[in-house]
Amino acid sequence: MLSLGWVKGIAEKELAASLPRRWAHSQGVAQQAERLAPVLGPDAALLAAAAVLHDVGYAPRLVVTGFHPLDGARFLRDSHHADERLTRLVANHSFALLEAEERGLRPLLELEFPLLENQALVDALVYCDMTTTPDGAPTSSKQRVAEIVGRYGGDSVVGRFIQRAEPLIHAAVAHTEERMAALGIQPR
Repeated sequence: MLSLGWVKGIAEKELAASLPRRWAHSQGVAQQAERLAPVLGPDAALLAAAAVLHDVGYAPRLVVTGFHPLDGARFLRDSHHADERLTRLVANHSFALLEAEERGLRPLLELEFPLLENQALVDALVYCDMTTTPDGAPTSSKQRVAEIVGRYGGDSVVGRFIQRAEPLIHAAVAHTEERMAALGIQPR
């Protein structure tokens, strides 16, 4: 069983002081995950853990490859012996394989952290991340993608990746919103 206090402690220790805006985003993503608990049932705790930890690889002391999903997942696996499903979610959050491809790291990411097969869980993490601003406030996936392109530039590695991933992001958000609506949960 994952302890939410344990994962929040890790994320706060790594992000709060060094990257306060990233920490605010992670907290907002975690709030979105709380709203999705009824949708995921037994996987709700796993989503909550991945939501708060998904960007831990940005912490300056954890940067090894410069690719935060991989650096974060390795840190969780190697330093905290985290649950394999958690590390795989962190490593692959928000279509990270496409960015890994841009960086020449896709084979490595696929080998170390294969994608999870639970599409509802994968989509839910995309929903939480891509409907939360950098400051932790709710937003639409369309606005979030535009913000990322604007911040990094369309020709940057991140800009190219997010534009390639955009249709997949919107589809994952739509699938999650359909699951929410089926349970009477308002998306935003």
